[in-house]
Amino acid sequence: MNETGGKKSIGGDFVIPVAALVFTLYYFSTIIESPWTAQVAAFFIGAILIALTLLFLVKSAIAIGRGQADLGMNAVIAPTGLLATRLGLLAITAAYLVLIEWGGFTLTTFGFLLAAMLLLNRGQRAGFITLFALAVSLGGYLIFILAFETRFPRGPFEELIQAAMQAGI
Repeated sequence: MNETGGKKSIGGDFVIPVAALVFTLYYFSTIIESPWTAQVAAFFIGAILIALTLLFLVKSAIAIGRGQADLGMNAVIAPTGLLATRLGLLAITAAYLVLIEWGGFTLTTFGFLLAAMLLLNRGQRAGFITLFALAVSLGGYLIFILAFETRFPRGPFEELIQAAMQAGI
């Protein structure tokens, strides 16, 4: 029950766990032909994510069954002051999905992280955010593309690094 004695609306709480579950199942279907090290890592992390999502769904079902909660979406809609930020984040995510084939994993991940964190932090600490986005995107390149040899989209950065490595630089 919430502070007013009514049921707690938890429908909005399902958005991210359900999306994560769908993405994990999709990701499992894409790594079938990947190196075994990538498969093991993906299945390990995916299994943990699936287990946590199922635990959340069971906990939520119990709360609904006890009458303590309902599937209302109030948490997604309110507070309305965050609507512009939420729509901006949705636009940044859509742009990432469209641009990743052209820009490759590293550049588009850097751009996505930079734009999303600047939006969420209202432009504050731009220097730190830029360095953090750079470190995470380069770390993702080193781990996923170089170490695990995953089939992430390759763009100008990945092609440049590959050419430099082949040239012995």
